[in-house]
Amino acid sequence: MLDVRGLAVARGGVPVLEGVSFRLSAGAALVLRGPNGIGKTTLLRTIAGLQPALAGEVEAEAETLAYASHRDGIKATLTVAENLAFWAEVYGRTVPDDVWEAFDLHDLRDRMGGTLSAGQTRRLGLARLGVIGRRVLLLDEPTVSLDAASVRRFAGWLAERHLGAGGVAVIATHIDLGLDAPELDLTPYRADPHTATGGSDEAFL
Repeated sequence: MLDVRGLAVARGGVPVLEGVSFRLSAGAALVLRGPNGIGKTTLLRTIAGLQPALAGEVEAEAETLAYASHRDGIKATLTVAENLAFWAEVYGRTVPDDVWEAFDLHDLRDRMGGTLSAGQTRRLGLARLGVIGRRVLLLDEPTVSLDAASVRRFAGWLAERHLGAGGVAVIATHIDLGLDAPELDLTPYRADPHTATGGSDEAFL
């Protein structure tokens, strides 16, 4: 479902990673590791098609991809239910009944987005992933602002509802989500800031 071959990426015109290759089949996840600033976000954005690669290829159907960043995309003047309905309409879908339980939003349905706490806002932002129906999720620190219980709830949704249904996920995170997923340390792929070339070892998952 997702094949990344010899990818080289840049941030602000400066190469940060090169030679990144991996392949994910249905139901598989990959956890990206590495120190802050190494290029995890840049790699995810490039895979998602939000910025061009310096070298290499990404093979995936564009309509299957979804990138979720630190920003939650919540409209403050809409209720929780209206926010999810908005995103469902954008993607030509309806809000699945299981989203409310999966992200613990039942009691917040009628709350205005602008009145939510940071953790509640994050849960609502992540709930969009259960609405849009994209099969390849590119997640950038998805558990920011979540407490331990909410982290477990999200990890459960990801494993059971998304991966269990044949979806794929690439996750940049510093915490353990308890997923049965391999990790890719990006440190060996750090690019020379003056050059960027493709090609390196591959991880087939």
